[in-house]
Formats: sequence, structure tokens, C-alpha cells
Amino acid sequence: MIKLPLSLLLFLSAVFAYPQGGYQIKLTLKPYQREQVYLAYYYGKVKAVADSAILDQNSSCTFQGKEKLPGGIYFIVSPRKEILFELLLDRNQHFSIEADTAGLPGSIRFTGSADNTLFQSYTPHVGKLGKEIADQQALLAGVKTHADSVAIQDKMRALNQEIQRYRSDIEAKYPGSLLATLLKALREPVIPPADKQPGGKYDTLFAYRYYKAHYWDSVSFSDERLVRTPLFEPKLDKYFRDLVPPVADSINREVDWMLLYSRTSKEMFKYLLVHFVQKYINPEYMGQDAVFVHIFEKFINTGQADFFTEKYRKFVNDRAYSLMANLIGQPAPNLEMTDTLNHPQPLYGVDARFMVVCFWDPTCSHCKEMVPRLDSIYEAKWKQEGVKIYGVMVDGGRENWTKYIRDHNLKDWIHVYETQQQHDAIAAANQPGYKQLYDVYQTPTLFLLDKDKRIIAKKLSFEQLDEVISLKLKNNKSN
Repeated sequence: MIKLPLSLLLFLSAVFAYPQGGYQIKLTLKPYQREQVYLAYYYGKVKAVADSAILDQNSSCTFQGKEKLPGGIYFIVSPRKEILFELLLDRNQHFSIEADTAGLPGSIRFTGSADNTLFQSYTPHVGKLGKEIADQQALLAGVKTHADSVAIQDKMRALNQEIQRYRSDIEAKYPGSLLATLLKALREPVIPPADKQPGGKYDTLFAYRYYKAHYWDSVSFSDERLVRTPLFEPKLDKYFRDLVPPVADSINREVDWMLLYSRTSKEMFKYLLVHFVQKYINPEYMGQDAVFVHIFEKFINTGQADFFTEKYRKFVNDRAYSLMANLIGQPAPNLEMTDTLNHPQPLYGVDARFMVVCFWDPTCSHCKEMVPRLDSIYEAKWKQEGVKIYGVMVDGGRENWTKYIRDHNLKDWIHVYETQQQHDAIAAANQPGYKQLYDVYQTPTLFLLDKDKRIIAKKLSFEQLDEVISLKLKNNKSN
């Protein structure tokens, strides 16, 4: 019997489609019998089940289906819901696995899968080198001499170089393999040495620009296999965290580029679109909700998100139309409200250097804690700085509202609420209510407006608003 070398098998698997349809993965997993096991996969940071099967009396079962599974890193899950080991799925999805849980990972044997034979040789070797690096790192913490420190660092550097050589060798020998694609995705740009940089010396700005410009050199946004790995999302997160300025305009440019580039792969486009929606629909930093609105207007509202469920589409649409009206820098929507004496008190009728709009509920426990503190800083500081508070009663009832105002002596606020008549008139005219216009889905919610009623800040604590006001006043003085 002639055995073909692994490199040739991988080349053939990359060039020729496998004749079998669907997938058929035979598993023998000792010592389990008559229990359910699972074939699962990564989807970014999420883990999901692709198939399940029952092991027979011989500890064997078959995962099978008429349609091929999307390529990526999958894993076998035990009846105890433990991840036992990983495997690669690509073009060839007809192969066998034998393993004994008492001897993992050494007991794993693949038959008929060149990709996984290569993967199983790679994993323990790199794991061994990684452990040696970790051991050296632990030794480094206890060294007492400079010479010992240098020796350990040299050893760690040599081990890292060995890993890189090993990976590069795999990429060169098996260029069509999924493992080579994954190893390329792990690569990070190597910044030219100082003498190769402008002026022949290290330039931090050049280093940053070079690193950012070459960050995605080894990644294809049309390769949907990367979606089903634990590697791609951390790389994506690192890029936006460390290399992209956290302002909407800069983020929008990067998001546009990635989404437009990925449209040749429906799965990659779908993954990236949902990832960015989830990241910026309730963003980490104030003002980044403008990124979500941009994505909605350019990609979702133009019919490119046909894979959204009806429920998710409604959620996204509702949030988008709420956020459109209150983006940072835009004029705040007017509020036609009524004060405690039943007199009209519209927002734009109040003249103030700065306006804090506070949406609150006299029966809300968080409001009960925050409102007196907000009033304290207002009386002690803000009032002298030209700040006014426009307090909007959201819920809780008029009687509770007026009682709370009296009991806590909130005498200098502009207290308003929406009467039933005002509410009905807005609904009859089919206009958005103030809760949608200001995206008020919890209380308390604070907005800061300038003298022209443009939104300066929103959904911050009153301590954070105080910092913003102080910074604005300082900038005004310096100008």
C-alpha cells in the first residue's frame, strides 16, 4: 500500500472537491456508552451546538447531515457538557475520530482527515513550547541578578522565535490548509527596526501607522471560516480598542471598509454587521451610538440585513429611531411640558447657560438616592455657574411627584410633566413621544444642553456632568 505524504494530501484536498455530500464524522469516545455527545463550534465569543448523537454500546456514534457544515474550529463536548478537544472542519467532512477520555489529548486519532492530522501534531508541540515560555516567565519574577534576567529573557525570545519558525514552516508547506489560514490570522505586523524608520531613528507615530496599516495583511474578510474560530473576534476587538480613535467618525470609516469588503461572503458580512450593531447600540463610550445610527442608515435600512429576525429587526429599528433624535451635538428635541401649577413650560422657553434635563420618577429607588444629591451640587455650585435643571416626571403619579418636591425642598428646579391631554395629542398626531425622542428607558436619565439647547452630554452620572460643565467653563475662559 502506497501512503501519500501529508503535504500532498493537503494539496489535493485544497484543489479537488470531495465527492461526498454533506458531512459524516464517525466518533469513538471511550469509555462513554449510551450517552449523548455534541459537535459544537465557536461563533466569535459564543459557543453553539452544530449536532448531537448517542454513543452506542461500543462507544461509537456518527454526526451526519445532508448539507456541509461551515468551515472553522469545532469541538467535541462530553455528556457532562465539558469541552474535550478541538477539531478542524473545512472541505473534507467525512472522517473518523477515536479518543479515550482517560488519555486526552494524546489518545486522539484521526483517520481520513489530513487537516486534523496536521492540527493534532501542531497543538501539543506549540503547547509544550508555550509551557516552557510560561515557566521562564515565572522564573523571571524571582531573579536577583541582571545577568540571570537577561539569560531568561533570551531563552523566552528563542522559544518565541521557535514557535514563529514552526508556524511559518506549516504555512509554507501546507498553504491550502485551514491551519495555515488560522496561523496567518494570528500574525501581527513586525515594525521595521529604528534604523529603517524615517530619519534613521524610532518614531512612535510611524510605528503606530505602520502597525495599523498592516494589521489585517494576513486576514481575508471574505473568508467566512474565520467567523467560526475563537481567534477572529479578539483580533477585531484589539484593533478597535487599541488602534482606532474612539470617536464616531473614525469608527465609521473602519466599519464601512470592513462591511463593504466582506460582502462577498454572506456569513462574514452577517457576523460583522451583528457584531458592530451589538457593540454600538449600547456603546461603552458616550457618543458612539452615532456609529450604530450610521450602520442602521447605510446598511440596515437599505435592505442589506435580510437575515434579521422580525423581532430583532423591530428592536434595532426602534433603537435607531430613538437614538437619531438625541445624538451628541444635535439640537435637543423640544419638550412641551406642564409645570406643577399647570402652566405651559416648554424646554425651549427656558434661557440658561447650561441646562440639565433630568428624567426621573419619585417612586424609583435609584431616583430617590440620586435626586437629592443632584440638587445639592446644583445649589452649592451649578446655580452660580448659570446651570438650570429641567426636571421631567416620567412615572410615579402627580401626587407622589409634588409631595417629593415639597419634602426635599427642590424649590429651584423647573419641574414639569406631560399631561394626559398632551400625551393623547402627540399620539393622535402620530408623533414620537419624549421617551422615544430622548431614549428614556430607565430612570434617572440625565442630559446636558448648551445655551442653544444642543446636546453636550447624555446618560452620565451627575458627577460626570459636573466634570463636563467644569471643562466647558474652563475652555470658554481660555478662549
